[in-house]
Amino acid sequence: MGASLAGRSRHPIASLLAIGLVAGTASFARAQGEAACARDVLIANSMQRQALDQLEGAGDDQAGQCRVWRRHVDTMRRIAGVYGRCLSGPERKEKLAQVQGSESEFGGLVRSRCKGL
Repeated sequence: MGASLAGRSRHPIASLLAIGLVAGTASFARAQGEAACARDVLIANSMQRQALDQLEGAGDDQAGQCRVWRRHVDTMRRIAGVYGRCLSGPERKEKLAQVQGSESEFGGLVRSRCKGL
C-alpha cells in the first residue's frame, strides 16, 4: 500500500498551494527589492547633493582639492551603481549620464593635477 501511495501524484490543490507559496515569496522578495531600491535611490540623491556641496567648498589648496575630487569620483561610482540597478527608462539614462560624466571629468582632473598628492 505504501508503494502505491508513493507513486501517486500530488493532489491538485496541494500543487496549486505550492505554486501560490512560491509566487507569494517571489512577490514579497520583489517588493522588498523595490523598497530597498527606493531607499537606495533616496540615499544616492542625498550623496550626490552632498558631493556637489563638498566640491563647492573644496577651497584653493591643491592637496585638499585632490582629496575632495578623489572622494567625488568614488561617490559618483557608487551612485552610478545604485542608479543602474534601481532606475529605468529615461530617468535611468539621464541620471547615469550625469554621474558618469562627473566621474569622468573629476577622474581626469585627479589624473592630470593630483600626481604625488
